[in-house]
Parts: sequence; C-alpha cells; structure tokens
Amino acid sequence: MSKQNRYQIKGTPKAGLLGATIGFFIGFAAVALFGPTAARFKDAMQLTPLMVGFLVAVPSLSGSLLRIPFSAWVDTTGGRKPFLILLGLSIVGMIGLSLVVLFLYPDRLSSSHYPLLLLLGALSGCGIATFSVGISQVSYWFPLEKQGSALGAYAGTGNLAPGIFSLILPVALSSLGLAGSYLVWLAFLTGGTILYYFLGRNSPYFQYRQHGAEPLKAKELARKDGQQIFPAAGLVQSLLISARVWKTWALLAIYFTTFGGFIALTAWLPTYWTAFLGVSTVTAGTLTAVYSITASLVRIYGGKIADKLGGENTAILALLLTLCGAGILVFSNSIPLSITGELLMAVGMGAGNGAVFKLVPQAVPQAVGGASGWVGGLGAFGGFAIPPILGAFVRSVGEAGYASGFGVFILIGLISLGLSFTLKRVRIAKSETRTA
Repeated sequence: MSKQNRYQIKGTPKAGLLGATIGFFIGFAAVALFGPTAARFKDAMQLTPLMVGFLVAVPSLSGSLLRIPFSAWVDTTGGRKPFLILLGLSIVGMIGLSLVVLFLYPDRLSSSHYPLLLLLGALSGCGIATFSVGISQVSYWFPLEKQGSALGAYAGTGNLAPGIFSLILPVALSSLGLAGSYLVWLAFLTGGTILYYFLGRNSPYFQYRQHGAEPLKAKELARKDGQQIFPAAGLVQSLLISARVWKTWALLAIYFTTFGGFIALTAWLPTYWTAFLGVSTVTAGTLTAVYSITASLVRIYGGKIADKLGGENTAILALLLTLCGAGILVFSNSIPLSITGELLMAVGMGAGNGAVFKLVPQAVPQAVGGASGWVGGLGAFGGFAIPPILGAFVRSVGEAGYASGFGVFILIGLISLGLSFTLKRVRIAKSETRTA
C-alpha cells in the first residue's frame, strides 16, 4: 500500500486475506472438543436428552447470533477489533471448560454445574462468529471483480477446520485423554489468536480513520490505494440499511440451504451412516469428514467460478447439484449410492456458499457488514432447524425416514433455486435499463 501524507498503511489485500483466514480457522478450535465433552457430561451429571441437546447446540447458537452485530460492527471500526474480542471470549470459555475437566470431571460434577457449562459453551462458540467478521473484513480489501475468489479462499479454507478436527480428535482423545486434549486445543487457540493479532489488518479506509482522517478524506485516500467498497453507516444503521434490501433476505434463504444445510448434514450424517446403513462409528466419522472437507475445498473454487460465471449462475448450478444429490439419497439404500449423493451435495453446497458471498458485496455495497451479518448469522440457523426435522421423519415412518428425510433438502433447494433465478433476472433487467 502507498503512503499518503502523514498516514501509513500496513498490509496488503493478500495479507489481509491471510490474517482473516487464520483467525476464522482458529475460531473453530474452541468448539472442536465440546461435542464429545457434552456426551461424556451426560453420564457424569445425569442429564436428560433435552439438556444434552441444549448443551451441544449452545456454542453454535451463540456463534450464529453474534455474527449479526459483530459483522455490522466491522462497518464502524473494521474487522480487527471484533475479531480479537470474539477470539478472546473463546479463550475465556476454553479456559473455563479446561478447568472443569481438570478439577471436576467426572466425580465432582453434578446437575448444579449445568448453567456454568451452558455459559462456557456459549463463550466458546464466539469463535464461530468470526466468520461474518472476516467476510466483511476481506470484502473491504478486494475489488468487486475479485470478491468471489478472495471470499471463497477465506471461507473455504476456514471451513476445513471442522473436518480436520473430526479426523484428529479421536487420536487426540485416545492418546492425550480429555484433559490433555483440552490443554492442547487451548494452546492452539491462544497461539492462533496471537498470530492473528500480528497478521490481521483492516482495509485502508479503516486504517486512515484510525489515524484521524475524516470519513471523506479517508475514502479519498483509500481509493488511491485501490479500495472500492466503503461503509455507509455505523453498526445499527448498517443492519437497518441491509435489512431494507430484499436481496439480503433472498441471499439469506439461499445460504440457509447451502451453509445451514452443510452444518446440518455434518451433524446428521454420522447418525445416518450408522443407523441406516450400519457402518461402524469410525467409518461414519470418516465419511462425514470427507463430506465436510470436500464442501470446504469446493467452496474455495466456487468463489473463483463465481468470479468468471457470475454469482447467480454459479448458485443455480450449485443448487442443481445439491438437488441431484438429495434426490439420490432419498431413494438410496446402498453405501456406494449414498456416497455419490453425499459428494454431490458437498460439491453443490460448497459452490453455493462461495456464490452467495460473491453476491453480498454486489447486492448491498452500502452495508456489506450488516448484510454479511444477516446472511451469515441467520443463514447458519439451518444447522439448528434442519436436524430436528430429519429426526421427525425417522420418528414418523421409522428407519425409512433416514432416506425420505432428505426430501427436506429438495424442498428448500427448489425455493433457493427460484430465488437465484429471480436475482439473475433482476440484475439482467437493470443492466438492460442502464444500456438503453
């Protein structure tokens, strides 16, 4: 970056992307152990299934809800401060859980500790909320024509964390034990947060503002450094402005299908593989990790494809693949066919996730942070809403419900496909109006 007057800008777009990606990847560390821990707490504390369900869900719940205000906050202060606060809260939660495991688990734990565990779980989940903060932070660094590639690399690489951790965790738990694993993951989270502190950088506009430049002057200087997108308002205004744009809600619905569906399947597939197709727990975990890692890797290239084909076209193709995969799983009763359906859904959802955040800066350029918060935060609720529906199919029709439940993805996939076509038609109509 160039130097303007008395102001000195630190970092480059690539460095900004690297810092945000590391921060997001690290954010998953605080919740990686929480699922296995919650299952072990069930016996030690005599928890009911409902209590265990809340315990498992609370990190994802806080991680989703906090995406909305913290992403919008980026439009006021840049992404660096929100990132560090969220990672800091995750460290606090991780320290608390480590102490519980070291000094209370299992003999000294009782149901009276349940509220404490909920609180610590919610704090640990703060790291997941870094996703939307990083989306906004990266968006302000890159020009519109490179948004898909940059955001795809950011989100795809960061989303590799759950799959990688799911492969490493069984080995860590068997060799280090629960307490040892928590200490290793705490060190990893703390080290990663320190690394982000040194690498994470705000885009030029926010750095100029931090140096004391007035908004108009900061925009003028940042444009010379190549920045194209600028915030139009503060935190609350960013949320309100983006909420008034219908495209925000269309993209949210699509993201509910692709990313919410991704979270839901990551949680549901182990049960599907073991209960419906009778594979071992280890095999089910491996197949689920393959799904998660495939979707994350495809997301990286999905952003690049969106830069070339356009976000709407990429979303349409991605949703068609998702629908094909879901259709196969509805009728499958064999392992090879189910693997095919799973991989099609992984590719479709990964590419769809990349396409959505290619479209966010284009659809709501005046409030990228607010729009990213709504889309990233509420879209992730698919991860909470879909699994109970899949479970309801099993309760209603028995074992066959494991297959027929994938009809849910066909329904929401068709709705999202219609919205993608609508977004494309509106963009084409506007383009024709401008050239007329």
